[in-house]
Amino acid sequence: MITHGRVVAFMDLGTNSVRLYVVRINPNGTWTVLTLQKMMVRLGEGEFSQQHLQPEAMARTAEAIRQLGELARSYGAEEIHAVATAATREAENQAEFIELIREVSGIQIRVIAGKEEARLIYLGVSRSVNIGKKEAIFIDIGGGSTEIAIGDSQQFSYLDSLKLGAIRLANTDRNGFAGKVSPKRYAHLQDEVRNVAVRTIQNLHQIAPHLVFGSSGTIENLATVAARMTGNSPQTPAPMMTLEQLRFVVTLLCSLPIAQRRMLPGLNPERADIIIAGAAVLETLMSELKLTEIHVSDRGLRDGLLVDYLERGEETAEIARLSIRARSVRQLGRLCNYDEVHAEQVAMLAVRFFESAKRESLHTLGVAEKELLGWAAHLHDIGLFLNYANHHAHSYYFIRNAELLGFDQTEAAIMATSVLFHRKTLPRSKNPEFALLDERSREVVRLLCIFLRVAETLDRSHANLVQDVHITTINNGRLALDVIHEQPCPLELLGVRVHGPALEKTFGRKVVFTDRKA
Repeated sequence: MITHGRVVAFMDLGTNSVRLYVVRINPNGTWTVLTLQKMMVRLGEGEFSQQHLQPEAMARTAEAIRQLGELARSYGAEEIHAVATAATREAENQAEFIELIREVSGIQIRVIAGKEEARLIYLGVSRSVNIGKKEAIFIDIGGGSTEIAIGDSQQFSYLDSLKLGAIRLANTDRNGFAGKVSPKRYAHLQDEVRNVAVRTIQNLHQIAPHLVFGSSGTIENLATVAARMTGNSPQTPAPMMTLEQLRFVVTLLCSLPIAQRRMLPGLNPERADIIIAGAAVLETLMSELKLTEIHVSDRGLRDGLLVDYLERGEETAEIARLSIRARSVRQLGRLCNYDEVHAEQVAMLAVRFFESAKRESLHTLGVAEKELLGWAAHLHDIGLFLNYANHHAHSYYFIRNAELLGFDQTEAAIMATSVLFHRKTLPRSKNPEFALLDERSREVVRLLCIFLRVAETLDRSHANLVQDVHITTINNGRLALDVIHEQPCPLELLGVRVHGPALEKTFGRKVVFTDRKA
């Protein structure tokens, strides 16, 4: 594994918490996460009515930043990029607070505007999901503000920041939402949200986004509670929440006093006093904008700081410009020191084989499966990082557990399992990794692993000797696998014939092998 590079830390000082993200940026454009930390500081407590940060809140926040700064330096951080959001930018004693942080921790905090915060959140979330050119709306509910963005995977078209947040709204309740919340009181909260967001709601009223993404601890907590209440026990955060589920959770939360709220499965006890206010923001926005469901992301501002930093750096510009799937695959491959040229060659040959088989009606898979085949081919050898003997199994483990951004769990499982069977045995029902897949995924893997094992064999020498491969129907319904090459490739031609029985079993026809010079 790559162990050299520049260590950089990113710090996000919000109204509710301060987050730290330390990464090693490698010379080849990839990065390695060294640590992720979060400390609840409640900087915005008692501030928003007077626009004045309280001394106790400032002191505990400065101390938390000092501790996180020391942690970042212990990892060798050469740079610490720290930004502050709503609570700090609205405070009349902002300068005093920033100077206190500098004296206590040696860290210079940069206060960012609301729209810049929305832009960074958009970068952090959009670069972690596979949305392509589809228009999506991004919502992040913080302690002091709510940021909204609209855009696709590469460019935003709208940014906004609302003075609405879980702590800000909760501070309007004299009892701190310690008791049950009546429907009338909750409706009043929603009215407050509408009053503040009226112009944004008008601007976005005609928008019909393909996807909706929500980030922040408030949305993660609400989605996790919703999933637990519907009989699931997902890891945090839950992947998606409907408006109907959110309303069910709101009714439940409002019916409980704070002591019982803290014990609710899936809810962070430290959010029990502000979660109803945060829910009011989310439910009102979803209702007014006619959003029926929201996908939950654990990415946010600090991730956006990293993306922004990388996209400004010359050594990382190439990988930063890639699609999220390409970036994730390249990142994992380079961290495992894979043979990038060989991976590209195998991917090309696998896709060409797939396309020719499609033309001959040998399968009914589509563009989505072809794309997964290409990415699987890129990663088929990363297990060599551990050893050669069982590298297909090691590759499987890496792909299944790397949390590749831009791929859902089913897609990652198909890729990993196809890689697992790219050498040695064909998939069988008794194989535990294969048996974990649903029926449709098993059929996909049966085909993709054949395309992959043939393509891998056709670059056996890692010399890029084969230019093309395709399969056609010849006389008597037989199939001919034709290999096109410019230079002699005896190792490849000998090796590919070994796959004859596997090809015949997969396609149900006799297969002959031919080759010719390009």
